[in-house]
Amino acid sequence: MLWLPKLALVIIMLVALLALLVVGLVVWHWAPDRPLADLKSQWAPPPSRFIDLQGMQVHVREQGPTDSSATPIMLLHGTGASLHTWDGWTDALMTQRRVIRVDLPGFGLTGPDPNRDYSIERYADFVIAVADHLNLSGFHLAGNSLGGRIAWYTAALHPSRVERLILVDASGGYPLQAESVPLAFKIAQNPLFSGIMNYVLPRSVIRRSVENVYGDPNLVSAALVDLYFAMAVRAGNRQALRDRFRQDPLDNPRLVAKERAMIQQLQQPTLILWGALDRLIPVSHAHRYAADIANHQLVIFASLGHIPHEEDPVATIAPVLQFLAEETNADE
Repeated sequence: MLWLPKLALVIIMLVALLALLVVGLVVWHWAPDRPLADLKSQWAPPPSRFIDLQGMQVHVREQGPTDSSATPIMLLHGTGASLHTWDGWTDALMTQRRVIRVDLPGFGLTGPDPNRDYSIERYADFVIAVADHLNLSGFHLAGNSLGGRIAWYTAALHPSRVERLILVDASGGYPLQAESVPLAFKIAQNPLFSGIMNYVLPRSVIRRSVENVYGDPNLVSAALVDLYFAMAVRAGNRQALRDRFRQDPLDNPRLVAKERAMIQQLQQPTLILWGALDRLIPVSHAHRYAADIANHQLVIFASLGHIPHEEDPVATIAPVLQFLAEETNADE
């Protein structure tokens, strides 16, 4: 039985080696929270500014003519994204009207909600608070994914404020049957690993997650990964992501029924844009929105994914400009 001590020694060595490997990986991918002050200079240059609102310093960008007769438009990003996702659209829109972009609570440089409240009602209240702060009596509202859900929810609650609605691969209202979920979302919803993500975050997780929502993963550049990584490690954002997933179960049948009823009541002219290669919220949802919103237009982009406005801003802004031009024509 002399082999027993040798076997025990081998096992001990393997365990020690594994422990060293784990420690090495943790050290290599160590990514603690970064305070806002460390990120401002790179990610919030002018025209970015921060407004004191609802106990937060909210990151906002306003561009375009403030004296234009055209109705202002507010753009809302999705989960894990930031106001930077609208860069391409803003370049085209700001020549015509006032464009407002904002980092939603729990994301971007705005960071976590002080009450850790990430309910859809709270987000809709936040949008109106931003509009009130900026003296927007009436405005158009566009949103992608979570931002799309917040957009139509706000429009349903405040029909006198939201004049036109643009939904870009919007969530909510229908049972979600995702074909593929970004890796970062899976980790954030996993009780075992989500806590670790507060301190350890490989850039490969960010890259794979962004590639997952692009129709063409080859378009995901190192600079884009840097942006998403910086927004993820902003102090409090990773915990906020965990909180939101825990508070907002989209598979609740009563919630789904309530939200669909709200969608069916929308009266605003609505443009529905969708990437046919969206694997998180499949294109079948676009047709459900179209069936339930009476005053709608539907445009599907054959080669784009879940964030088509970011993946190809030139192609996706074209129907938006036409849709908004109808407002001007109607006023003449």
